[in-house]
Amino acid sequence: MLTVQHAGPRIAAVIGSPVTHSLSPVIHQAALDAAGVDWVYTAFDIAPGSAAEAISAMRLLGLAGLSITMPHKFDVAQLVDRLEPAARALDAVNTVSWDDGKLVGSSTDGAGFVASLAETGVEVADAHIAVIGAGGAARSVIDALGRAGAAEITVLNRTQDRAERAAALSGVATVGIVSDVSRADIVVNATSVGMGVEPGDATSVDMACDPSLLRVGQIVADLVYSPLETAWMLAAVDAGATTINGLGMLVHQAALQQERWLGYRPDVATMRAAATTELAVRRNTPR
Repeated sequence: MLTVQHAGPRIAAVIGSPVTHSLSPVIHQAALDAAGVDWVYTAFDIAPGSAAEAISAMRLLGLAGLSITMPHKFDVAQLVDRLEPAARALDAVNTVSWDDGKLVGSSTDGAGFVASLAETGVEVADAHIAVIGAGGAARSVIDALGRAGAAEITVLNRTQDRAERAAALSGVATVGIVSDVSRADIVVNATSVGMGVEPGDATSVDMACDPSLLRVGQIVADLVYSPLETAWMLAAVDAGATTINGLGMLVHQAALQQERWLGYRPDVATMRAAATTELAVRRNTPR
């Protein structure tokens, strides 16, 4: 195979379509710069159905690493040389790295979520958890929570068959009903409900579930990170719950990506600060 001799910085990138909204370039470049690594991280808008060409370019050009976002996660899982366990279970990849000349596909989303809980002192082991949603984000969270030792995972979704497929990812997961939220130790909104909706503009349809189901002592985690506090999270605080926003998952999954590329964990605080600053800029920039 033809290889390229690197005369400048190594290049890593996120691929997806659309990809202009991605925070990955800001987050990754901040950590790479802080570590003094001579890498450039950028974004490539790759049209749906063109993942094979992107992976071929990675091999040909010797790109140092790729982050994969929609709609390419499934396609890339079929194109790499080897899959890590979570990526194999999910049949989806969000990270591609090199190992002894081979391309390895990983899924760091779920592990990033578990790491974000641990950062705030929340233990997953032996916990009873309700996950709202059954899409890609929910599936990665369910898989990771099961691997982390959750006692019970209840999957709540409007579509029964999707909920059943998501629950099949873990031996401790079952399909539940919305009232199961009340008995959970940890409640996770793994849908996009509330994304981009400021709390003052929110209505009941912008809530992941009826906030009256939430209670004192629960941990309520919302994977949404824009806004950092959704209306559902504010309602959870009123109910006496402790809330965690989606920024932690975003930065921790990115840190796990860099760990695969560089061999060590980057400074998560630097990544979080870069993301927070960029979100504030976007929030204050007229559309």
